[in-house]
Amino acid sequence: MQALRTAATGMAAQQLNVEVISNNIANMNTVGFKRQSAVFEDLLYQTLQEPGAQSSDQGNVVPTGVQIGVGVKAGSVYRITGQGTLTNTGNTFDLAINGPGYFEVLLPTGETAYTRAGNFTPNAQGQLVTQDGYLVQPTISVPQNSTNITISQEGQVQVTTPGNTTPTVVGQLQLATFLNDAGLEATGSNLFMESAASGPATAANPGVPGYGAIMQGYTEASNVDPVSEITNLIVAQRAYEMNSKVVTTADQMLSTAVNTKS
Repeated sequence: MQALRTAATGMAAQQLNVEVISNNIANMNTVGFKRQSAVFEDLLYQTLQEPGAQSSDQGNVVPTGVQIGVGVKAGSVYRITGQGTLTNTGNTFDLAINGPGYFEVLLPTGETAYTRAGNFTPNAQGQLVTQDGYLVQPTISVPQNSTNITISQEGQVQVTTPGNTTPTVVGQLQLATFLNDAGLEATGSNLFMESAASGPATAANPGVPGYGAIMQGYTEASNVDPVSEITNLIVAQRAYEMNSKVVTTADQMLSTAVNTKS
């Protein structure tokens, strides 16, 4: 009975849906996290009678035909890149992007990764790094005797040192954008990698048209909406239960057919 296999694909699809939702909920408090959503597609159809086929020698045409679907499959799990709420932390080195763009990060492999998580800190050399110690690009070095550090919305980093009343520019942050940032490859640790789907990165200074502004002393919260996720979780659970009911019903029908006596 095909209904058994069809319902099984439905159960597998909803299991994937719950896994995506659970990951969203788990990262509700992850800085810069972007929630994901599962999208499904129907599988191939068994055509018992072709739509538009002739039903007689006189040329009568079947208006709809007979096609039976065989289930569902995952089409994609795409990332929703809408901006999260900007949270004031008061930390000098916490940076949020108000608008499009990603911070550039140099990995130990020499590759460039991208992130929206701007909870940075200086390392022992005064260089701005991520929580994993990866250098922010372009490299920003803050003198250890700096008394005041200001990062403008355009990404310019200025410091004041003892004996000098005039701020000194020590670096310029840049942001990267992509034609399809939903196509970036997530690698964990709040980092993304360029992919064939995302297209190449285009870097520019913050604040120019098409690029967000830097907000010093802020971080971007996750864009996960707890209410929506719980609602989606309930819907997925009910769909899973209904598919399991189909399996039970199909099994009972098979049992009835097998036990039928002439």
